[in-house]
Amino acid sequence: MPILAGACLLAALAWAYLLAGHGGYWRTDQRLPGGGAAGRMPPEQWPSVVAVVPARDEAAVLPLTLPSLMAADYPGEFSVVLVDDGSTDGTAAVAAALGRNAAAGMASGSATRESPPGAPARPGRGERVLRVARGSSPPEGWAGKVWAMEQGLRAAGDCEYVLFTDADIGYAPGTLTALVRAAEADRRALVSQMALLRADTGWERLIVPAFVYFFAQLYPFRWVNRPGSRTAAAAGGCMLVRREVLAAAGGLQRIRDARIDDIALGRLLKRPPAQARCWLGFTNEVRSRRPYPRRRGDHTNQDPAGRAGSSSSRGGFGLPNRQPAGRLNV
Repeated sequence: MPILAGACLLAALAWAYLLAGHGGYWRTDQRLPGGGAAGRMPPEQWPSVVAVVPARDEAAVLPLTLPSLMAADYPGEFSVVLVDDGSTDGTAAVAAALGRNAAAGMASGSATRESPPGAPARPGRGERVLRVARGSSPPEGWAGKVWAMEQGLRAAGDCEYVLFTDADIGYAPGTLTALVRAAEADRRALVSQMALLRADTGWERLIVPAFVYFFAQLYPFRWVNRPGSRTAAAAGGCMLVRREVLAAAGGLQRIRDARIDDIALGRLLKRPPAQARCWLGFTNEVRSRRPYPRRRGDHTNQDPAGRAGSSSSRGGFGLPNRQPAGRLNV
């Protein structure tokens, strides 16, 4: 009996600590901060942004997501680089067709270009450029997803921010503007939002929230957002990065072998030598459109090879780094 009572006491103390002293990880109140004066900048003062989308065998999901990214109502210069990471399903052709459709539907003008990874995207102000870059096999020592991100970064050309995102992520109007506003307001080097995950079926509602809360338990968002804390993380589906800080930290070369690229990127930017301000939170405006496979026991859609289309940043535990639908907002 004394052993059982001691075990119960230890369990109670552990739960009390998790609920009261572990950064309030179970709460979902970390929402994108406002931008203050940054929101009142004239269009010519908004920083330039390039979205980098690594994609492998994503032809089915791109029609659900890429148009929302191309249609971003951002006041400054904005373009998209999609890195075709060895797809076999016509991903590049689908992306190019979507870019042409966006060009036809936008009065301000847009363009689709196909080029090698090193060719930079240079949009004019008000123009939306989609550049489809043919990715190459990763060099020795590079993880597939990080190498695809690096190729997209090289193709981005000169820009002040890079938005690393995934092919299955859709964006609500105004999301990019809000991300940049939050970064500019407090000189943040990283602003990341955990996308809203599909949770439509019974199994998804049971399993996906548990994964997300486990992620938040490992990396409490309040601690991530506290400048003095060593806790660092990001959600790989939506990571707005200040490019000059990334370069000062050594670039993606420093995390070239990372299998969990978002956590590695968060640590790179928050810890020395960069020691930059970072922010991670929840949102309803960034959503994953990927349907989960219906194979028994497979709910993560993760490619063991860690290629770009696998959303390999979901973690070594099969952990999605995006947020489930139907979560409880506390």
